[in-house]
Amino acid sequence: MLSMILSSLLFLVCLGLILTERLNRTIAGLLGAVLMVILCLALKFYTEEEAAAAIDFNTIGLLLGMMVLISLLEPTGFFEYLAVWMGRLSRGRPVVLLALLGLLTTVVSMFLDNVTTVVLIAPITLVICEILGLSPHPYLISEAILSNTGGVSTLVGDPPNVLIGSAANFTFIDFLTHSLPLIVVVWLLALFLLRWLFRKELPASAPNAEAIFGLDPNEALIDRATTRKVLIVIGGAVVFFFLEEPLHIRPSLVALAASAAALVWVRPPVQETFKRVQWDVLIFFAALFVMIGGLEASGVLGAVAVSITRVQNLPPVMFGLIILWVVALLSAVVDNIPITIALIPIIQDLGLAGVPTAPLWWALVFGAGLGGNGTIIGSTANVVVASLSEKTRMPITNRLWNRRGLPIMLATLTAISILYVIFFGLFR
Repeated sequence: MLSMILSSLLFLVCLGLILTERLNRTIAGLLGAVLMVILCLALKFYTEEEAAAAIDFNTIGLLLGMMVLISLLEPTGFFEYLAVWMGRLSRGRPVVLLALLGLLTTVVSMFLDNVTTVVLIAPITLVICEILGLSPHPYLISEAILSNTGGVSTLVGDPPNVLIGSAANFTFIDFLTHSLPLIVVVWLLALFLLRWLFRKELPASAPNAEAIFGLDPNEALIDRATTRKVLIVIGGAVVFFFLEEPLHIRPSLVALAASAAALVWVRPPVQETFKRVQWDVLIFFAALFVMIGGLEASGVLGAVAVSITRVQNLPPVMFGLIILWVVALLSAVVDNIPITIALIPIIQDLGLAGVPTAPLWWALVFGAGLGGNGTIIGSTANVVVASLSEKTRMPITNRLWNRRGLPIMLATLTAISILYVIFFGLFR
């Protein structure tokens, strides 16, 4: 009992430090992992070997491989090329520009981490809005929300998907058949609501519509050879993601092999390339795995699972909806990554208790992915675009985000709940 109490308190303190931003989340996570191991060794319920085994290296490897690919593609100007091209395609029409940039962000975030996506696309969005004389609010908020939404549709589109896919043994194709069709409907609803909520900020024509034609997308693409090579490798990786089940390979192997192939083919300055890898994110993930492993070893997660099984007499679809909404509401106030990592072993324990877990995994996917749209701190992508907006004359505030994000979160959660019920047989 003492181990359960102390390990729970330690986890909650570290989570509080992360939420209140008293410490950088990576530092807080690393501190929590070290203290968890020390506590566990003192109380003799968790060893250093078990702490290392708790780290999901399939997840870490998949993220690392994709990060290396993006670090190779980022300096080529490819993403700036796409954004400028979309701007010209819109012909300076604000609503069309919103849809095109939203679509671009979504498609990119289906294959890359959504945080990386907005980091790459949001800065050029600010430039386009400045040239056209438009408020950047609708575009930045839309890019974050649509990126979060689109990322739910694929295995590699959002960090929680990577975590859940590894734990539940979901393949790339599983996400395309189970998540993508539903998310397309939800994404269209989100785009329609964004258009309506920002109707006052989106005039029929931009004040400086003709200025967009002064931008040349070809000038943004500064390294065509590297772009072509990396895109070929990414295309090959996507093919092998489709083949992972018949070939019996893990997505982490595909991503790491693709990154190795790209490094050999491109021959970049390795130190510069690795500087662009988000090592802090990888360390944060590993630290959370260690802390959650300590909670599991102490019996905390098992006790939570036993408590949940007491309501398993509910209809399975209702049980799934409860998971979906609880996770979504938590994700609106807490980053969805620690929530996902904390819930994964609980769902696994429910499976050991005889509860059908396949629908619960998909409920976790949808809740973690869509719940983060509600508030400015609900997703790291939201925080990124809000930080970038501080460089403008009109920074994005919590109040502004709540007025736009909360209605979209509630509407998309309602839509996905209805679809979840209608297609519940698909998730069994």
